[in-house]
Amino acid sequence: MLRDTLKKAEKAREKKALYGEDIDLEEFIKEEAGEHEKVTKANEVPKKVQDTLLKVGVDPGEKERSGTFIQVDQSGVCTTCTSESVEIMGMNVAIDKYGWLKDYMWKAVAPDTDKYTAQTALRESAEGASGYFIRSLPGSKEVFPLQACMFIGDEKVMQTAHNIIIAEENSELHIITGCATGEDVSSALHVGVSEFYLKKGSKITFTMVHNWAEQVDVRPRTGVMVGDDSTYISNYILTSPVRSIQSYPTAYCSGENSRVVFQSILGGQKDSILDMGSRVLLEGRGSSSEMVSRAVSKDQSQIFSRGHLAGRVPNVKGHLECHGLVLSDDSMIYAVPELEGSSTELEMSHEAAVGKIAEEEVLYLTSRGLTEDEAASMIVRGFLSMDITGLPPELATETKRMLDMSLKGM
Repeated sequence: MLRDTLKKAEKAREKKALYGEDIDLEEFIKEEAGEHEKVTKANEVPKKVQDTLLKVGVDPGEKERSGTFIQVDQSGVCTTCTSESVEIMGMNVAIDKYGWLKDYMWKAVAPDTDKYTAQTALRESAEGASGYFIRSLPGSKEVFPLQACMFIGDEKVMQTAHNIIIAEENSELHIITGCATGEDVSSALHVGVSEFYLKKGSKITFTMVHNWAEQVDVRPRTGVMVGDDSTYISNYILTSPVRSIQSYPTAYCSGENSRVVFQSILGGQKDSILDMGSRVLLEGRGSSSEMVSRAVSKDQSQIFSRGHLAGRVPNVKGHLECHGLVLSDDSMIYAVPELEGSSTELEMSHEAAVGKIAEEEVLYLTSRGLTEDEAASMIVRGFLSMDITGLPPELATETKRMLDMSLKGM
């Protein structure tokens, strides 16, 4: 199995991604990431790292968290867990502990998807696994979320991570993950491969906040396998500048009555290039999906908002929605909604709209004493502050706080 993975990865070493700007990996591969000191608690990481963690919803104090994983460059520096109903650990530890874990690796995401997955698989074989393993035990419903952070601290580093998340039967799992860069890092590359496996009757809510440096390139690769009567909800927030990001997670609703929700909030600033989207394949009877995106472009930013919804069996439902605001003549939003129906008795719809701030709204707010800039900023924050569904009350409050913090710069 390992031999087949490496053979596929080797063949895809130079394979360009279908979307997004091509990155010269040699620029980053030649730079070795140094080892970072391990700590026993999140609040023992350096102060400047703690301050950055807070900006992406990761609490160094671990208040109302059931566990924590922190990776700095290629080093897993911190793992804690206070709950008996969930497991969280570095992938290197999990592979040694569970021989069966190899049966899950590279099943939801193929190692030869492109050069980024290939490089992750090759590095994993040569240097050992990085990233995290998370698992909820059968029948468990942990209220407090687990938190994970990918942090880049060194210049010109290519950070790779291979994450496996498993929700066992009838379990419920909440994860907050934040990704960020040190203030003195001007150029780096992050490649994160994440595989989600939802067993019968399970639920995962996955909330991700990105806060990268302006010259960082980001290439996440995600696959989600959704079983019978299970639900996967993804909330994604990016409102800070980044050089480029390209992500197109794919969810396979192969189980009967399975459900997937993708919700994303995108704020393009400066000369950022955001190529974001999601794909859901409805392959189980009674499966359904909602894909909702809010995007705002300003300065010289470019946003490509993609969505692909495919109904392949009878009695499935899906809705795809993308709304965008263009705030600058030098910025752009390109919405690409796709519907694919290859069976009878299915219901699928899409809605896409790109426009500008309504002048009457600005006039109304300025008549109440706000400046034009203040009025525009308030309208933008209101547009991006969509309701994020599917969370328990405690986590919903925390997610709203994270979103409000992210929108301060918009």
